[in-house]
Amino acid sequence: MTENTGAALDLEALRSFVTVAQQGSLAAAAELRHRTVSALSMQIKRLEQRLDARLLIRGPRGVSPSPAGEALLQEARELLRQHDGLVARLTGQGLSGRVRFGMPEGYAPHLVEQVLPDFLASHPNVLLEAVTAPSGELARRLERGELSLAVALDRPHQLTNGETLWQTSPVWAASREFRVADEAPLPLALHPLDCPFRSLGVEALESQGRDWYAVFTSTSIHAVEKAVEVGLAVSILDRQRLTPRMRVLDEAEGLPHLGTSDACLYFSRRIAAASWPAVEALAGLLRQRLSGAGPWAANSREARPLALG
Repeated sequence: MTENTGAALDLEALRSFVTVAQQGSLAAAAELRHRTVSALSMQIKRLEQRLDARLLIRGPRGVSPSPAGEALLQEARELLRQHDGLVARLTGQGLSGRVRFGMPEGYAPHLVEQVLPDFLASHPNVLLEAVTAPSGELARRLERGELSLAVALDRPHQLTNGETLWQTSPVWAASREFRVADEAPLPLALHPLDCPFRSLGVEALESQGRDWYAVFTSTSIHAVEKAVEVGLAVSILDRQRLTPRMRVLDEAEGLPHLGTSDACLYFSRRIAAASWPAVEALAGLLRQRLSGAGPWAANSREARPLALG
């Protein structure tokens, strides 16, 4: 049998392509890869010639993968993961570096219990630092370079190049005994201003011209849920977080339709080159566990699923 080596791909070119796609910028990727922008461009060009496809599209805010590039991106990540794992096993040299990971409080229990321990078990030499904060605060920390990557909703910030993991299902939640008064301002239990669900709810009410006031404000998802359960106020929760003591309020009761929000994986543009493989390894595990339906699907054995806070 004749070996077919004509279509062999350059692994370093694939690594550069993945970094450019994630960073959305040739300059940022070049810094991470310790290469010049021209050298990185040549790698991408040779990869495009080898595959006879355009992989990147230039736009006013940087570069993004073409349809062919999106297809390659998924395969390239898996190929590089397997390659790096093989090298680590054979040489005894695992990943190292520092990974600073941000997540909203609402699904931190799932990540802390199942995802993060698995990551550290596979990469014991990695220094992992995990923090919780609302999505808006996570976005600011990413921009300041205080985090390596984060899972956050796609609002109320202006971050770009996020990878969608799943779509949330926000609903108006109230206790089973709560009744909406037609003319009275709506009492709300809310997270702080950085919370995306707060933004969705307030925007919907203001577009309807409906008055509201904050009865209860807390950074704790559990405290907000308790305020709803006891009938103190209405809140905006992911449908998956509703308890037996709650019910959904809808347009039939005079409340406006709520939009949706995507839970996305975001990378910092200031990741040290030595830490990049470890950051990508954690990102790969998050994609594996959360893509499609979020943490509640991955943790379906629990009596009560988790949602985004």
